[in-house]
Amino acid sequence: MAYDRYVAICNPLHYPIVMSHKVCMQLVAVSWVSGIPVEIGQTYQIFSLPFCGSHRINHFFCDIPPVLKLACGDTFVNEMAVYVVAVVFVMVPFILISVSYGKIISNILKLTSARGRAKAFSTCSSHLMVVVLFYGTASITYLQPKSNQSEGMGKLLSFLHHFDSSFESHHIHSEEQGYHHGTEETTKL
Repeated sequence: MAYDRYVAICNPLHYPIVMSHKVCMQLVAVSWVSGIPVEIGQTYQIFSLPFCGSHRINHFFCDIPPVLKLACGDTFVNEMAVYVVAVVFVMVPFILISVSYGKIISNILKLTSARGRAKAFSTCSSHLMVVVLFYGTASITYLQPKSNQSEGMGKLLSFLHHFDSSFESHHIHSEEQGYHHGTEETTKL
């Protein structure tokens, strides 16, 4: 999504060529191919742990940190795996998205038309809000030291991380359809 916004704002005339259907499919494929093995590995690690007490999770979702709290054995390796995965799949994309938005904002500020700047900012603002909510809550949930975690805050952040980003993502895609149709009409002129 950030790459899409970057191309749309920084290289608008090349957008139909750069963001072809093939490129979109490749981006989706890389996302799935890189994420699925990690999730399968973490699931295998968690289900190989011994659980001896209550099997009731005091949480909204069956997420990794609450499940690790139920394990009887040593969970250090699992916790480190969660941190490594969080750094690779949360922090690295967040940094790349931040750099992308830095370039986008730089290009927007170069626009001479106030109306053009406002349209460009409104195009990116909803996605930027989702990025901050999604990666912010994910960072706090998965990178916060275990000693600093409160159950109530963990539940709230997990809820925001899962629910709000899904809701906002739907909202963005609805807005985006209107934006792309407007771009196509402008390009055809």
